[in-house]
Amino acid sequence: VTVCLAWDDRAVVSPHIGDMGSPRSRAVFEQVIEDLQTLYAVRAARVVHDRHPDYSSTRWAQASGLSSMAVLHHHAHASALVGETAATGDWLVFAWDGTGLGDDASLWGGETLFGRPGRWQRLARLRPFRLPGGERAGRAPWRSAAALCWETGQDFELPQGDQDFLHQAWRQGINAPATSAAGRLFDAAASLAGVLQTASFEGQGPMYLEALATDAGSALELPLSQNSAGLWETDWSPLIAMLRDSGIPAARRASDFHASLARAIRHQAEQLAQQHAFKQVGLTGGVFQNARLSELACAELQDAGFVVSLPERLPCNDAAISFGQVVETLHRDME
Repeated sequence: VTVCLAWDDRAVVSPHIGDMGSPRSRAVFEQVIEDLQTLYAVRAARVVHDRHPDYSSTRWAQASGLSSMAVLHHHAHASALVGETAATGDWLVFAWDGTGLGDDASLWGGETLFGRPGRWQRLARLRPFRLPGGERAGRAPWRSAAALCWETGQDFELPQGDQDFLHQAWRQGINAPATSAAGRLFDAAASLAGVLQTASFEGQGPMYLEALATDAGSALELPLSQNSAGLWETDWSPLIAMLRDSGIPAARRASDFHASLARAIRHQAEQLAQQHAFKQVGLTGGVFQNARLSELACAELQDAGFVVSLPERLPCNDAAISFGQVVETLHRDME
């Protein structure tokens, strides 16, 4: 979490405050809000927040007494990138991260957005799956691995917990929300490749998986098709057999996984370019802190003739969300 104070043609983004899960971080959050306004002698007239109703920042905004506006998490990611570049025209932005609430009440995180700030349209995503345990999966990569296996009719031996109970709850959709999150897909890959089953912080499994990858890898072709709603979906299911194959060195599996997702990004962009006019492609969201994935995806996209941008002045993770919320709101006001 960060706070962004914006007025006239200026935007000041605070230092990282951290995870909002503790009373201490919430107190710091409120203090930073007050300190920024005092330092710049500017009093906020409006507050913009994430659409997720359970976030501490959302509750603070709604209780602030100020006029407030909600912005979708991944729209803010995309708008932060475009706002940083000050570019015009329509973009295709891959907003990949852990999870964030989408406008269909599912947990997004593997989204492909088209348009510009204030006018984003979701055109594609990664194939969704249901997460057993919901948000607990962020620190338990094995939960995401179980979800992928169960989603494709395969068995998965849980490293802990009651196998039958969890599977039954998952089948009935009890505390098993649907997600398209690339971050959870990386978690699953780390688990299936035997890299990490339980994490002490979110993103630990994907970090280990990235470190394990030693070369460019060989991309598996991941099917891309439109669902009944017209949304293009990349199907990750061909990755499962490769990731579970103990006869393949773990480093090779990690490399091939990264290469496959980079190729899938290219295929989505090429498909969508047949229907929509854009040349500029953006990569943002916490998953693109992964240098290997970012470099491979950039190479694939540039080889296909696209101009590619990643965040430079702001982080690609949630620290840029506050700025993106401001950009998104300004452009909505201008529409």
